[in-house]
Amino acid sequence: QCTYVEVEQVERTHAVVLSRPAWLWGAEMGANEHGVCVGNEGVWTREPVAEEEALLGMDLVRLGLERGSSAREALEVITALLERYGQGGSCKEEPVPFVYHNTFLLADRTEAWVLETAGRYWAAQRISEGSRNISNQLSIGTEITAEHAGLRQRARGQGWWSGDGEFSFAEVFSLEHQPARMEAAKARYRAGTELLRQHAGHITAETFMAILRDKASGICVDSEGFRTAGSMVSVLPQDPALPCVHFFTATPDPSRSVFKPFIFVDGLKPAPQVRSPTFADDPAKQIPRFQRVVDRRHELYRRHQAALELMEKDQEQGQKLLETLRELEKQGLEGMNALLAGTVAPRPEELADLFFDCVEAEMKFYT
Repeated sequence: QCTYVEVEQVERTHAVVLSRPAWLWGAEMGANEHGVCVGNEGVWTREPVAEEEALLGMDLVRLGLERGSSAREALEVITALLERYGQGGSCKEEPVPFVYHNTFLLADRTEAWVLETAGRYWAAQRISEGSRNISNQLSIGTEITAEHAGLRQRARGQGWWSGDGEFSFAEVFSLEHQPARMEAAKARYRAGTELLRQHAGHITAETFMAILRDKASGICVDSEGFRTAGSMVSVLPQDPALPCVHFFTATPDPSRSVFKPFIFVDGLKPAPQVRSPTFADDPAKQIPRFQRVVDRRHELYRRHQAALELMEKDQEQGQKLLETLRELEKQGLEGMNALLAGTVAPRPEELADLFFDCVEAEMKFYT
């Protein structure tokens, strides 16, 4: 059972860690036990968006992670399910539907992909070197590695492409007049590309954290009633003897949050502090949906929000708290860098408690 529709189950699913809106089944981003990472963003294209309920892009993120043991396999899972079930339904927990199509970033230890969709149609680009970013718009031009079998035929049939010359997915399927939010995304996309270019050849987890915290570029959003909800950075070593490390904030606004490390090991200690409450009569599951509002904040989220309010009221205290949180993050990063460099070999039970302990330490600073 996904957010709105059921799909056939498979014989085996992989362990996953997810960062997701609490009301739905899928996820905005996450990783699985094989070091596969997937994240998605909304996009509007020439294909009409569907309010009727189908798979959400966020459902496809989770399905790809649960069923794909490599980035390529996750991509094949997502595209097959997209073609079969379509994408549609509201992506927001509000009575007025908010609907979009999706673009995805997929990566594992050895390769990365960008997957972009328009309705049931899609194009994918394999990334073999350097860096790549997405930002609420189609960005795959002529460099298509794989595509929906009927993609070009669809474009010709709709009169969007003459069939002459090179085929650019972004050019053919992008809207002529973009919604205002997509216009803003263009500047964000360019800024992300430039920030990655500046660090080319020496990009670290810290580099990504700094980019995700960049407010001037619009990558870190904190305006017009909207705030970046959660952030994730993953380190996927090519050496299979080293673990993949996934850092999650589990709280909004990365510029005022702590990235906490998570590693897949046996006997993982659950972290109930970052698990949202469930409701017997959940308004997201009752028809008509979203007629009531419930408080889905988990315990860390609540305490973090109280701390943000303090930061805003008392700048001096707020700065002290922020410095303390940065120190906590630094300790986690140093520990993980030592682990990935092979200079320390922590006991498995330490890794099993790692994320729980980091969350617990952060909560103590808020009390």
